[in-house]
Parts: sequence; structure tokens; C-alpha cells
Amino acid sequence: MEIRWLLAALHLLALGVGLGAVWARTRSLRGHLDATALRRVFYADNWWGIAAVVWVATGFARAFGGFEKGGAYYLHSRLFWIKMGLLAIILVLEVIPMITLIRWRIQLRRGRQPDTTVATRLVKVGILQTSLVVLMVLVATAMARGFDVPNVRAALSSVAS
Repeated sequence: MEIRWLLAALHLLALGVGLGAVWARTRSLRGHLDATALRRVFYADNWWGIAAVVWVATGFARAFGGFEKGGAYYLHSRLFWIKMGLLAIILVLEVIPMITLIRWRIQLRRGRQPDTTVATRLVKVGILQTSLVVLMVLVATAMARGFDVPNVRAALSSVAS
């Protein structure tokens, strides 16, 4: 029982830290990117990476590690697959900032100022990722309450009548 609580708590804490970190990274990428601003970007990016690893690991442990409803429940849920699709999009989008920020870190270590002209694109990616994380939360709460697409239709039709 304690492990279920611990995994759930870590999962939600990672979500909160990750959401804050990706938003902080996005905000830090706006404006002039001097050495101080880049340190803020890298700091937020580090927390986003740590939180993402914990978030995904605890999520999969909860779903498929025998701690929650069981893998069969999740694999047959349309909302679960929507969540996984959103997660996949977030992770694919992360490739752009990840590669760019690795290059910037290398350039700074070599004493060179990185070309930050792509920061505007990274801001757009960050805004999209933040929005997708929020959407994942909405889908997750619907799934946790037992809603699935057919159930939502039935619930809405019973409310309307």
C-alpha cells in the first residue's frame, strides 16, 4: 500500500516540477540570451529532464508494475492511448530543444557564444509542450474517474435528459 502511495506522490510531484520547469525554460528563452539567461534556461532544462524521467518511470510502474488497476485496464482504455499519444508528441517535440541546448552548452564550454536565433522556435515548442502536458492532466483525470469515450457520451446524455 505504501509503495502505491509513494509512486502516485512521485508521479504527481514530477508532473508539477516538470510543468513548472518546461514553462520556466520557455520563459527564460524569451528576450536577450546572455550568459545569465542561458544559465536559467539550462537550470530549468535540467529540472524538466529529471522530472520527465521520474514522471514517465513512475507512470509506467503504476500502470504495468502491478500497483494500480493493471496493464489490461490501461491497454483497453481509449483515454490511456490518447495520453500515450500526447506523451509521444511531447517527447518527439523535445528532440529539438534537447539537441539545440546540448549544442549551446558545448559552445559555452568552449568559450563561444551560441547562436540563439532559434530561441523563438524553442519558445513555440515549449508553449506547445506545456499545453500538451495540461491536456494530458485533463485526460488522466477523466481516465482515473472511469470515463472513456463511450462512458462520456452516456454520462452527457443522462445529464441532458
